[in-house]
Amino acid sequence: MARERVHRQLAAIVAADVVGYSRLMGIDEEGTLSRLKTLRQELIDVKAAEFHGRIVKTAGDGILMEFGSVVDAVRCAVDIQRGMAERNAGVAPDRRIEFRIGINLGDVIVEDGDIFGDGVNVAARLENLAESGGICVSRSVRDHIRDRLSLTLVDLGDQVVKNIARPVRVFGVQLIADSAVQLSRPANNAPAPAPLSVVVLPFANLSNDPEQEYFADGIVEDLTTDLSRIEGSFVIARNTAFTYKGRPVDARQVGAELGVHYLLEGSVRRLGGRVRVNVQLIDTRTGGHVWADRFDGTVDDLFALHEAVTSNLATTLKLSMIEAAAHDAARRDHPDAIDLLLRGRAAALRSRTKANIAEARTYFERALALAPASAEAAIGLAETLVVGVLSLVSDERVADLARADELVSKAIATSPGSAWAHHVKGEILRAAHRGAEAASHYEMAVSLDRNHVPAIANLGFSRILSGEPAEAIPLLEQAIRSSPRDPMMAIWYSRVGLAEMHLERFDRALAALQKSHSVNPGLPWVHFYMAAVRGLLGETEKAGADLAQAQRLSGELTSIARYKSISQITHPKAQALRENTVIRGLRLAGLPEA
Repeated sequence: MARERVHRQLAAIVAADVVGYSRLMGIDEEGTLSRLKTLRQELIDVKAAEFHGRIVKTAGDGILMEFGSVVDAVRCAVDIQRGMAERNAGVAPDRRIEFRIGINLGDVIVEDGDIFGDGVNVAARLENLAESGGICVSRSVRDHIRDRLSLTLVDLGDQVVKNIARPVRVFGVQLIADSAVQLSRPANNAPAPAPLSVVVLPFANLSNDPEQEYFADGIVEDLTTDLSRIEGSFVIARNTAFTYKGRPVDARQVGAELGVHYLLEGSVRRLGGRVRVNVQLIDTRTGGHVWADRFDGTVDDLFALHEAVTSNLATTLKLSMIEAAAHDAARRDHPDAIDLLLRGRAAALRSRTKANIAEARTYFERALALAPASAEAAIGLAETLVVGVLSLVSDERVADLARADELVSKAIATSPGSAWAHHVKGEILRAAHRGAEAASHYEMAVSLDRNHVPAIANLGFSRILSGEPAEAIPLLEQAIRSSPRDPMMAIWYSRVGLAEMHLERFDRALAALQKSHSVNPGLPWVHFYMAAVRGLLGETEKAGADLAQAQRLSGELTSIARYKSISQITHPKAQALRENTVIRGLRLAGLPEA
């Protein structure tokens, strides 16, 4: 049976919608509908006809138009935005009807008067990227109008948009200077917000219980403080953020007003004896969600829930913002020191493979070359150097440790309040088998930033190194709870397994090591410790297989003597525990003495 032919044509598609439509309807439903109807009849329909366009459909606050000419489509959109600005001149800001418009030139499918396809979808995505009163166009539109209309087009770069396979090159439209109205995104004329800039807006209390109001405000206050401790961050003060309390907000407008890249908002709701906290991180440039989560607890212990939510949020937001900012930086053709620093931090946050460590080191080296006085670049480079040593991938162990120590010592001298710097100093001391001194720097890092999860975890590891495994486990479990998506999760579970082994709780040790393996099966130490545990449990065949896998992943783990030489355990008490458990198990697994 012959396939019915689909009718396709090239068209200029204009997609428009009302900014903050739900908010306007909540304020005055009948008035908003009446004004919108009038605007369509007196402005939009008139302009569409004037420029030979066709209104394909309207739905709620959305309008889709089709034009045979790209030039006509853009002229129509510019006139609509100019007309809207004139009509809004005497209207209170919170009651203005403002459109954002996207325009694309593309192939569309025409069926029963409607149009479909990627050409339409791209126009809709461009509309989402436009600011209030603004217009965004695709590259194809730019190419057709650049020499035909007296407009300035601002290159907004490649944008990854939902359900479109390839990035879309986006341009913002500005009218020339003699116009009273500028149709552009405000952020284009203002300094770009810092990559790690954020405002934590007051959380909404969705319950009638005033106790939840205090609880919600407390989370916002503590989270604002905690986020300000992230290196390189800019966080709007609590007093400014609370001026938005009870007000409907548009993320892009707030971002422009406060000069921030991200907005965090949330809500608190009581459900019987339980309390639920919902949060979402929003990119203020696009209004799109970067990350969202929810937390549940009981009303019996709001303080414990408060602490858990704040700690988890601060840690997760740090990771999310660094990853998102690094993704943006990766799209720039000529990265500056900040771009390179962010990309280095993002690479360093990934699993500790030789390739990831090398990538992070390259970015930090380049950042430091561009900004020799940057303490953050120095700390980042020092961290990658010592991580290479600790992960057994460094080819120059002594030289790398010496350079790392020099870099971080200078950074601490210029930035003594940096939790990151003190944590890295602790790592250097641990790599040098100076566990007690390392612990003091981990403690300093935690005192400077209570949510510095790597320092909390390594403080736990330092307890193992000093022969106090029972004290290590709560600290490691705190790190696991505080950062459940952390790339270091496998290492933390492996250290719980080591502590349980030193306590001779071998079944619990194996369970923790299996969790570590499920998160990252490529860690040589995990297989090494699993071989020891299985040797102690009498599972000699499995122990041998784990030992072989550990040696395939790292050529360092060849004998008992070699293990002792690279092990960070030097405290006599810890050495005795290791001898009675790990080394005994490795012998049973078949590891030779030398």
